[in-house]
Amino acid sequence: MNCLQHLLKEPPIVGSRSMRRPSPLNLAMVRGGSRRSNTVKTAAGASTSSAESSAMEPGSDKSDSYSTNMTQAMGAVLTYRHELGMNYNFICPDLIVGSCLQTPADVDKLREIGVKTVFCLQQDPDLEYFGVDISAIQDYCLECKDIEHCREEVRDFDAFDLRLRLPAVISKLYKLASRNGGITYIHCTAGLGRAPAVALAYMFWVLGYKLNEGHQLLQSKRPSFPKLEAIKLATADILTGLSKNCITLKWKNGSCSSVEISGLDIGWGQKIPLAYDDEKRAWFLERELPEGRYEYKYVVDGNWLCNDHEMKTNPNADGHVNNYIQVSRDDTSVEEQEMRDRLTGPDPDLMKEERQMIKEYLEQYSAE
Repeated sequence: MNCLQHLLKEPPIVGSRSMRRPSPLNLAMVRGGSRRSNTVKTAAGASTSSAESSAMEPGSDKSDSYSTNMTQAMGAVLTYRHELGMNYNFICPDLIVGSCLQTPADVDKLREIGVKTVFCLQQDPDLEYFGVDISAIQDYCLECKDIEHCREEVRDFDAFDLRLRLPAVISKLYKLASRNGGITYIHCTAGLGRAPAVALAYMFWVLGYKLNEGHQLLQSKRPSFPKLEAIKLATADILTGLSKNCITLKWKNGSCSSVEISGLDIGWGQKIPLAYDDEKRAWFLERELPEGRYEYKYVVDGNWLCNDHEMKTNPNADGHVNNYIQVSRDDTSVEEQEMRDRLTGPDPDLMKEERQMIKEYLEQYSAE
């Protein structure tokens, strides 16, 4: 059976130098279509399933690489074994979060338990990496006529893309679940980041859960790492509007040969080069960003550094610090700012009329 290991309960201040290793966590999961959960023990000396014992199957190297990339990007030690097959968990009676379908045979496994909608968040590079033939899966769903396959792509390991895509994604999910009934299966590649986040946003916006309440339920069923901040910001964007402000970042040092920034809206796996101004003898980056708080770090001649002249986070448990910037709208009213602060705070909830506004927004949303 496929296993996840070692989960952070709270996100760290992440970055190339800012990871904290959490302690091991046992996980109960469902594999291959059975509702019965099998407990995987990952502690030293504990027993493992026969499938895990034979983990060195073809494709295990790719799983290792993917798990390493996922750990670095998500800020939590997470493991995905693609070679062990599809795995999933019921979050609610009509909502499942799981890993990707790998063959048309997986469609039949989901049909057997009443799944009517397969909601895929993967992009083409995700499918190509593990050699998944999505066309065969889609064609088989069409042949079956009692299950619908839908793709709404979200970039892997990218909280900013998730924030911007959530309204369109949840709108499609809401409409499909309402039309098809039955059980909805939401998946990304491993079912640990994008799919849990989409499921949680759906629970928050549509099913009536408080965000933290839904998160606790999700974690009790499938330990995972949804980006809560992306959901909070997307919620505030719907209710108060999404606008951008131009920010300028500066590194004052003319003696270095290259300056880049990582973090901001591109995530910690990418870097943006700064432009050097000969007259001012400094490096500059101008960028438009939506409202929100963004952490970042400078990469100066390959060295990850903070700028002492810009705001810095408090040290995390390992003593690591990042720069950050708070982007706000110039024309935000007091009422809008209070709403945004509440919705992006530690325990956000939606008032009855706010949730109704979001549902109406989702019903009317058009991607065209």
